[in-house]
Amino acid sequence: MSSSVLKAATKGKRKADEMDVDDRPSKKRNKQRVLLLSSRGITHRMRHFMNDLEALLPHVKKDSKLDSKSQLHLLPELADLNNCNNTLYFEARRHEDLYLWAAKTPNGPSIKMHVQNVHTMDELKMTGNCLKGSRGLLSFDKAFDETEWGKLTKEVFTHIFGVPSTARKAKPFIDHILTFSILDSKIWFRNFQIIEKDPLQPNGPPQTSLVEIGPRFVLTPIRIFEGAFNGATVFSNPEFISPTAVRSAIRREKGAKYGQRKDAQLENSRRKELRKRDEDELAVSKVFA
Repeated sequence: MSSSVLKAATKGKRKADEMDVDDRPSKKRNKQRVLLLSSRGITHRMRHFMNDLEALLPHVKKDSKLDSKSQLHLLPELADLNNCNNTLYFEARRHEDLYLWAAKTPNGPSIKMHVQNVHTMDELKMTGNCLKGSRGLLSFDKAFDETEWGKLTKEVFTHIFGVPSTARKAKPFIDHILTFSILDSKIWFRNFQIIEKDPLQPNGPPQTSLVEIGPRFVLTPIRIFEGAFNGATVFSNPEFISPTAVRSAIRREKGAKYGQRKDAQLENSRRKELRKRDEDELAVSKVFA
């Protein structure tokens, strides 16, 4: 070995010895992946809504429908097979009722929510637009930090809706904001495009504005479970009334109105009988008998 090569090798070894590998800061990688699937019986609007979420979140892995609504313990296994550590499961019920499960798999926690006021991108026809596959900023209302269930929901939503920079389909752009707000114990979701005014325009300095894109939906938390789709109940919403109970109350109210109307008719007939006068001696039926 020549002296120059030996000198270079010795110098490289000295640099390697002087370098402390353990002191180097380790960069934490965001490896969140989300499994998106639904149960049998969802409507066409719900399918379009799921397609909007799939286009909005490039780290989503879409799977086929789950046949059984009672075997939710299969969802963590499906997420493991698809190499996903989060799950969004839409559960369809009768009368077009839709429920959303958001869970950290395989160990939990999981949140069951009722989905209301769904508006897809095609229905809204908003003027905003964003690049498909771009990453979005997450904006949470300060009300999430005021309750324990709000903090837990915020953490789960951060893992699910936060797109990692290393996602395979993600683009290196951030051009929209996903907002989560709490009002009337419900979670309101909105998606806005970030528009920056061109500084070359002579009208004035650049100003950042937001234009809504869609979709829209409202979530009502029902229960938070300790495990993934099972386990002990961590939180139960005392203000939630199921749609079935609401429909039953409406039917009872209609039945009560019908009963009141029939009772009024009977009372009217009884009063007519009481006001009826007896026939006297000069009645037509007696005079011309």
